[in-house]
Amino acid sequence: MNAERVLGGRVAVVTGASRGIGRAIAEELARAGADLCVTARHTQGLAETVTALRALGANAVGVAGSVADPAHLWEVTERTMAELGRVDVVVNNAATNQPYGPLMDADPEAWRTAFAVNVEAPLRLVQCAWRAWMSEHGGAVVNVCTEGAAHVGPHVGAYGTSKAALLHLTAQLAGELGPLVRVNSVSPGLVRTEMARFVWETAEETVAAGLPAGRIGEPADVARAVRWLVSDEASWITGADLLVDGGTRVRAASPAGDAHAVQRQLRHHFPGS
Repeated sequence: MNAERVLGGRVAVVTGASRGIGRAIAEELARAGADLCVTARHTQGLAETVTALRALGANAVGVAGSVADPAHLWEVTERTMAELGRVDVVVNNAATNQPYGPLMDADPEAWRTAFAVNVEAPLRLVQCAWRAWMSEHGGAVVNVCTEGAAHVGPHVGAYGTSKAALLHLTAQLAGELGPLVRVNSVSPGLVRTEMARFVWETAEETVAAGLPAGRIGEPADVARAVRWLVSDEASWITGADLLVDGGTRVRAASPAGDAHAVQRQLRHHFPGS
């Protein structure tokens, strides 16, 4: 599909947009013609994203803050409506992989924060967009989950459990908000981002050899999937989870890589954004 202007006239909100997958998604939506409100905790990275989006021709607004703060989500929505006039697309990308470690050692406060960021914030932002615009005009939502939500592995219990909850939330919202609003998710495998550097920098060759696609992911791979899901090309798709994982669950049927070793490597670390 030609991405040119397929989102012309629409406005998107993207969280966690200062780097990695979030920034790639924002830039992809801008190239497709959308105007954007982007948010992140890191003000410098957020400012750089806004500059990049404007260079792509988009009207862009940046609102710094934490998605764990409900007041921030209302501010994002109000700024979007005030400066861009509508909210057609919401992409919930911001996430935390903490607390990292065995659940028996997890601090209860850190556990609550994981769910506040990974599950509660996406719900709250969709509620804001629904009340401000989508309940009358419709729209599309994409939640960024992870291929790892289907696995049990060491150290990632809080992250995996919260992302599994986000998958269920995606389906629940799709059922409740249709037909006006479509709600889907994308689940990346191992992607080349700073957040996942501790995985791919030491194991990229091994992981790539065990994947049918023959390489680990790039942020742009996920961004293109999101752009498609929020476009009219996907107008009959809702409540779905799109794996963007290079075939992680399939593995290469080839002696080029030890699929079991790859499985262990990916499950030992969190594989998402």
